[in-house]
Amino acid sequence: MKMKYRVYIDGQEGTTGLQLQKRLSRHKDIELMLISEEHRKDIKARREYLNGADLVFLCLPDAAAREAVSLIENEKVKVIDASTAHRTAPNWVYGFPELSPGHREAIAAAKRIANPGCHATGFISIVYPLVKLGILPKDYPLACHSITGYSGGGKSMIAAYEAKDRPYQYDSPRQYALTLTHKHLPEMMAVTGIERAPVFSPIVCDFFSGMAVGVPLHTSLLTRKLGPSELIEILSGYYEGKALISVQGAPEDGYLAANELRDTCLLRIYVCGNSEQLMLISVFDNLGKGASGAAVQNMNIALGLNEFETLI
Repeated sequence: MKMKYRVYIDGQEGTTGLQLQKRLSRHKDIELMLISEEHRKDIKARREYLNGADLVFLCLPDAAAREAVSLIENEKVKVIDASTAHRTAPNWVYGFPELSPGHREAIAAAKRIANPGCHATGFISIVYPLVKLGILPKDYPLACHSITGYSGGGKSMIAAYEAKDRPYQYDSPRQYALTLTHKHLPEMMAVTGIERAPVFSPIVCDFFSGMAVGVPLHTSLLTRKLGPSELIEILSGYYEGKALISVQGAPEDGYLAANELRDTCLLRIYVCGNSEQLMLISVFDNLGKGASGAAVQNMNIALGLNEFETLI
């Protein structure tokens, strides 16, 4: 009988932790190690679980994630961190396997994997290939807007949006990170190799899950002028054979919903615009390819399992 891999989620009661539990409970190759409620914050008990697993997911605030890593003494334990703590850290692999064969190979060999941020996932899916292919100059003055469902704010934001007596402002989209220093910016720059931070404007809206990350471009500022049809062909070629990622033109009805791919682990890049201006929009579920789905995909690769188990 084939042995199952033992997996522990440190932070199992948070939004991402609960999503991971749901996915892993039906994973045929995984034995889920669940810590009791009374021991969830007990360092001694956590240390035992952290060192007794084949792979650990960290679904914690940044400081707590760093502390958890310091508790791991077993060199065989693989770690996937869903926090921001290690996404640009040396000796950690960035967990976005579709970006290049090198990314996938690094994940397969890694002991330490940083799961991408949700907003960053959309931005990087668009910008990384354009920079790598020499189409987008590294010093291009980029802007980015990102529409997200309220589940991205975790348990506290979910409770606030679902409260009966919530403020009327919650009925409207709300922009945030108004100082333009969002915590995903470092990985957005480091992974893509761009030389200046994009003007990044995230917007939370009154729907549970889904995300649409838009990057507008002037075709005259690219290294060569490309229209939508040409860029669709280029990006489709770049992501050819990637089961979770697809590329297409603007929807026929002229509308694009951020929750289009909710409850999936898919990511779809829409190339819109005209010969002078382009709008590239990456649509996915912030809880799927933007969080727990990506984490399970990275786990599958790191453990040598079917990459898409529980994802498709």
